[in-house]
Amino acid sequence: MAETTTATTVAGTGDDPSRAHDGLGDSLRTYRMVAAMWIRSTMTYRLSFALTLFNSLCVTFFDFVVILLMFGRVKGLGGFSFAEVAFLYGTAGTAFGIADLTMGSLQRMGRRVRDGSLDTFLMRPAPLLAQVAADKFALRRFGRVAQALIVLVWGLLLLDVDWTPVKAVLLPVTVVCGAVIFGAVMVIGASALFWLQDAAEVTNAFTYGGNTLLQYPPTVFAQELVRGVVYVVPLAFVSWLPALYVLGRPAPAGVPDWAAFASPLVALVCCGVAGLAWRAGVRSYRSTGS
Repeated sequence: MAETTTATTVAGTGDDPSRAHDGLGDSLRTYRMVAAMWIRSTMTYRLSFALTLFNSLCVTFFDFVVILLMFGRVKGLGGFSFAEVAFLYGTAGTAFGIADLTMGSLQRMGRRVRDGSLDTFLMRPAPLLAQVAADKFALRRFGRVAQALIVLVWGLLLLDVDWTPVKAVLLPVTVVCGAVIFGAVMVIGASALFWLQDAAEVTNAFTYGGNTLLQYPPTVFAQELVRGVVYVVPLAFVSWLPALYVLGRPAPAGVPDWAAFASPLVALVCCGVAGLAWRAGVRSYRSTGS
């Protein structure tokens, strides 16, 4: 009886496209309201927040320290200079940081499915994905975004790029579309947790692991791996392909030059796949024990 009730609740909260509250506007409004609530809670203790934010910025900066130490010993990495690697690091890191800031709470989906706490969200007349993504919104994650932006600006100041209007527009588009692609991958991973509640680390391999991968030049990796992040899990469109165009470098072997401009289309496709995966996961949910 409980399973039947929960299934009915699922069908009536955020999974039926005919319901008015399942629109994009309602999803954004719900996300904004829930996130704002957690931000107000966080800012109640401003000193604690400032220390946590600073700590987050410092911890993520140690990722870049590895690159700094590396270039203390070598003049290039896979044929790329320090400024070019800093640019790759900054674009990938900023895109991932934005996705982690806005969608990072989806990592808790496995636990919510296991203990049945997801039922609380299903009982509310609001889009489920927006609620789950905004729940426990961690403003401290902005430290990752700030750190990556600092490195990106640093790399841009060091680079000698032949800027054109196309390249100038492509840079912010790359960061925004990269964040959308990473966010879609997070939603797909959270959807898989409806069936594989203990597989959160698998999702992290494609998100956190993908971010680490994109921070280095594609020339240091095997061609099979490069093709995998182009044609299978399209993380190369987050930063590699558009960044190579901005730097005036050729795309990896076998990848057409126009792929540098395909990030918006890839982001749209990823969102469509993520939406289908999320709906399938919600429809399969039968409370604890599913």
